Amino acid sequence: MKVYVFSLAAGLLVGVVYNLLSVRSPAPPLVALVGLLGILVGEQIIPVTKLLIGGSSFSEAFHLSSCDSHIFGMLPGRRTVGPIDGLKNQEKQA
Repeated sequence: MKVYVFSLAAGLLVGVVYNLLSVRSPAPPLVALVGLLGILVGEQIIPVTKLLIGGSSFSEAFHLSSCDSHIFGMLPGRRTVGPIDGLKNQEKQA
């Protein structure tokens, strides 16, 4: 139930910000995409900051908190199991 209350509160906050910026809802596509990017980056601030405080470099903190896959998704050409790895796993099972 708490998630729904927080979601409603976040929606109300966004509505207020839209009004202050004189943006009508639904937002124009570019405004909406920039807002979504802000949400994705904002979700990663706390985990990355914790790792930075712990002494990690920024690139290490970015990698350890899986920011690249969270923000960018699965990029073309990147596979969790490549074709050669898949063959090796099949040979081990046989």
